[in-house]
Amino acid sequence: MLCAQLGFEAIPVHHSSMNIKQRGKIYQLVKRVPRRYQPVEARETVWISLHTDSESVAKAKAPMAWAQMIEAWEARLAGDSTDAESRFEAAKELAAVRGFRYMPAARVAKLERHELLQRVEAVQTLGNELHLIEAAAVLGTIAEPPIKVSRALELFWTLAKAKTLGKSEAQVKKWKSPIKQAIRDFIAVVGDKAIGEISRDDVRAFRDWWLERIETEDLNPTTVNKNMDHFGKVLKLVNEEKRLGLTLPLGGLRLEEGEKNTRPPFSLDWIKNKLLKRGALDGLDAEARAVLLVMVNTGARPSEICALTASTINLSSNVPYISIEPDGRKLKTKHARRKIPLVGVSLEALRAFPDGFPRYRESEGLSKAISDYLTANGLRETAAHSLYSLRHSFEDRMLKVGVDERIRRDLMGHRLTRERYGEGADLEHLHTLIQAIAL
Repeated sequence: MLCAQLGFEAIPVHHSSMNIKQRGKIYQLVKRVPRRYQPVEARETVWISLHTDSESVAKAKAPMAWAQMIEAWEARLAGDSTDAESRFEAAKELAAVRGFRYMPAARVAKLERHELLQRVEAVQTLGNELHLIEAAAVLGTIAEPPIKVSRALELFWTLAKAKTLGKSEAQVKKWKSPIKQAIRDFIAVVGDKAIGEISRDDVRAFRDWWLERIETEDLNPTTVNKNMDHFGKVLKLVNEEKRLGLTLPLGGLRLEEGEKNTRPPFSLDWIKNKLLKRGALDGLDAEARAVLLVMVNTGARPSEICALTASTINLSSNVPYISIEPDGRKLKTKHARRKIPLVGVSLEALRAFPDGFPRYRESEGLSKAISDYLTANGLRETAAHSLYSLRHSFEDRMLKVGVDERIRRDLMGHRLTRERYGEGADLEHLHTLIQAIAL
């Protein structure tokens, strides 16, 4: 019912309260107008035709007729709103109450004569005057409001709701963050324009702004393309799902990315003599320091380590291990589910945090905290090294001692490029292999 959709409580309708009277041969429902609707209804009492000369039929139809009258008044109230979107949605609802699909006036004017007359006759009259809100709804004279870029983002979260299924709160936040940033960037450069008014020149100006930043801030073109892709997908989804029929000027603007940059691994010497040097990490908060140490001998992703809980940290078994599971979160890929034995500094770190890392479980602050610390304390091997470089180092160390590709990919949570047979190595065998490269 419209009342519920608009957030109002419908007035209960009881047969005993229905006042049925005959006007000529046709029965009418006669009721006083509730005080709530007096701003949009000039009459004190309404006579609603029940289109029947049968008293029993009239009594049966009266509750529905009154409910429809209530819906119409609610739509009129919403139609009095100063908010353009509310007015337009109310117009569509009010047209539906009268049995019509809302159409712009230009389309209404092209209807067959009998269809046009049906709409005109359906508009309820007040004395000898048409009610303007109801007439506008049925005859289509309320224009659909333009959707600005900021509003498109609000609509996008609802339209793309399926993208968040299975994701934890932290994962949803991480997914939303670059999309929000892309919209903020565009508005900062071009302005909060209606998406139907965005021109090719506007998008070029946005691209040129990014080109200038590449020159002055040494940014990677991949970063720019991702930002523009996020902006584009918001507009495309809203255009498609809202059936706006716009031709968006978004094509052919991607930058050439060239060779894709990869994070270099930390060298074994650097890990031993810099990162693991006594006191080198003392300035980090305890949980961040432990996450870094867990990465050293597991190669697990930081987000996977932060998501560990008491049920996925197994320290009491013959082979201590962590289990990467979709425990309240969505895994990065279907291959990410795995068990990784714990050895060396990684095992010791988790013994100090057997329940995981609550500070960073639902927070995006870990990477920044560690990145800032490594920079401030001269612990980056080069400017290109980051926390993720420990993951690459773990794989390199396995490669150097001849660990089989299937096992390396299983431990890293990577897809195998050939057919996957069997269950893979057991924990005892994995433990032996990792122990050989443990720090």
